[in-house]
Amino acid sequence: MKTLSALKARKSAAQTQVGLASWLGGGSIFIVLLAVAAIAIACAILLDRQVQQQALVRAQLAVASARELLRRAGEDALSDARVLAERRTLARLLDSNPDSGLTAFLRRFSETTGTDVAALMRGNTAIAQSGPAMDWSEIATALQEQGERFVLAPSNGGALIWGAVASLPGSDVRVATLRLTTPELLARFGRQVGAQLRVLNFATYHAPPDDDMTALHTRALANPGGVAAGKLAAGGQYAATMVLAAQTGEVVGLLDARLSSAEFAAATRSFDWILATTSIVVAAIAGLLGMLYGRWLARPVVALRNVAERIGRGDFSAAIPAVAPLEVGALARSMDEMRHHLVDLTDTLRRREAEAQAVLGGVVEGVFAVDHERRIRYANAQVASLLGRDAGEILGRFCGDVLQPESVDGERPCERHCPILAARSSPQSSARETLCLRDGSTRSTIVVSAPPVQGIQVQILRDETDLEAARRARDSVLGNISHEFRTPLAALLASIELLRDGLDEMQPEAQRELLANVERGVLRLMRLIDNLLESVRIEAGQLSIRQQSVDLSEVIADACDLVAPLLLQRSLTVELDAAGIGALVRGDAQRLGQVFVNLLANAAKFAPQGSAIRIGGRRLGSQVEVWVEDEGQGIPEGSASAIFERFRRGTEAEPEAPGLGLGLWIVKSIVERHGGTVTATRTDQGRTCFTLSLPQDRETAA
Repeated sequence: MKTLSALKARKSAAQTQVGLASWLGGGSIFIVLLAVAAIAIACAILLDRQVQQQALVRAQLAVASARELLRRAGEDALSDARVLAERRTLARLLDSNPDSGLTAFLRRFSETTGTDVAALMRGNTAIAQSGPAMDWSEIATALQEQGERFVLAPSNGGALIWGAVASLPGSDVRVATLRLTTPELLARFGRQVGAQLRVLNFATYHAPPDDDMTALHTRALANPGGVAAGKLAAGGQYAATMVLAAQTGEVVGLLDARLSSAEFAAATRSFDWILATTSIVVAAIAGLLGMLYGRWLARPVVALRNVAERIGRGDFSAAIPAVAPLEVGALARSMDEMRHHLVDLTDTLRRREAEAQAVLGGVVEGVFAVDHERRIRYANAQVASLLGRDAGEILGRFCGDVLQPESVDGERPCERHCPILAARSSPQSSARETLCLRDGSTRSTIVVSAPPVQGIQVQILRDETDLEAARRARDSVLGNISHEFRTPLAALLASIELLRDGLDEMQPEAQRELLANVERGVLRLMRLIDNLLESVRIEAGQLSIRQQSVDLSEVIADACDLVAPLLLQRSLTVELDAAGIGALVRGDAQRLGQVFVNLLANAAKFAPQGSAIRIGGRRLGSQVEVWVEDEGQGIPEGSASAIFERFRRGTEAEPEAPGLGLGLWIVKSIVERHGGTVTATRTDQGRTCFTLSLPQDRETAA
């Protein structure tokens, strides 16, 4: 009977074991399938959103890249115009017989440079041109409004024009080069950016309701950034549009870019197939492992209550006793592993807490946390350093009493405009506040508050005092630039009005004097603009230096011719040492010419009226030294290197055009890119001397 009872008990235990394993295995399979299905669906949804966002980003990038290519086309037009204006053949053909070959010459130049239209303008008309016929009166109006480089939307609805002009030296004729946004040009740019491009002339744009891009056009025109992107309902395409504006801010066109959705749809389908296959395999493996794991856990458990209770109370030092039965031994080993895991997890949590403290202590911004009553419960070292307080003074106090934000209209921001309170009803809140420190100073900060989590709110305190100072410096520079442009423009306007009012009665000498004033004003403006553009190129690292053999004497002579009106205005003369400057260097003639133009213009500001500017040089081994001397008051003591800094201006410049403080900085940058040096000294004769040291052309030096 005992044997029969034992067999029945064993059979019952075996049945119980199988039933428990089945329940555990089935539950594992169901949970894994549910989790895998949820993850797969979530991944598919997230992927679809990510693909759409990626497509929109690519469309925006394509339209931005196309806009940059069009801008470069405008810059290329300006470079082509300047190159064409420097061609001596053009001047010879114009002087000899304008009809003898100008059109053919312009046509060849257009074919060589890829320019659509090359023309010579006198006044508002073209005396010779290559390419299609153009409305030169509209182009002349655009030149007057936008300057030497312009963008024009023809009123007849044609392609947008990106053009530039350059004055022909010694003549009233101007050289114009135009590039049109033809379908061929857009197709070429479209291949580069990987999208289908279209440019609409805003002068004739009427927002057709049947165009699927009209809604994007409306958004782009209403957007301050002038860009809009979205997925088109018809055709399943992703598109982006950008507003094209002239330098005056006037809208001239709309640039569209379209991307096919087929590529993105194929990527989504491929990922969905891989995700489904992986989910099925993972679910099958997880289900099998769940069944095996359930069978292993379903073995008979012998009570280890005392040890389990001690572990439950947190006593991890309790040792698992060795047991003989196989089933109990497995359970004992599991409990021992659990104990070790709990010990490791506790150590990990402590280590991560230390890491979190290190991260919070290492970030640049201040981080502090407050409770429901806005008392500070945590603050990293940056907060204490910013406020000039010890950590012990901060914790436990009301945040408004610690930060001391500046009152607005006699009311402290803590009462109504607290970002901590605002974040309790929104995902995030921020506010710009000026903190009043105990030493009497103030700090401009931004407080970003997160929503509360378990009664604790975390705030980031960002110090923007230095950024505010940089913004004020920027505003000062912009105001200075506006002033420097306004003064010569006012003088130009006055001369033009006098010339217009007295055109029929004024003596030729007076007219020539007014025209000379206009020429000097234009020269100053061109030099200001050139210096500004050059400074932007230098800051952006785009100042390229061509390596060719350059005759310094020719460069200096051309620079003297360019600034001759400024020198004549102050009765200044230039004394050249032809033998000393007759050397060849390796570099960029145009950049070196800009160096000497800036040095001569600088000397014209400071040299006494009627004095002489001396230019000389000598060869020292593989180097050539060239100096420019004037009889000005000289360089203040200790400022020999400071005058070459950006936006550093002299104190004795002429009142009408004291300059922007960029000329000498540009001189130093160009000379150093040629491998040379520039210094400013005071000679024994009391003159101001700028000395350039440049490497000679190796072939010539040999």
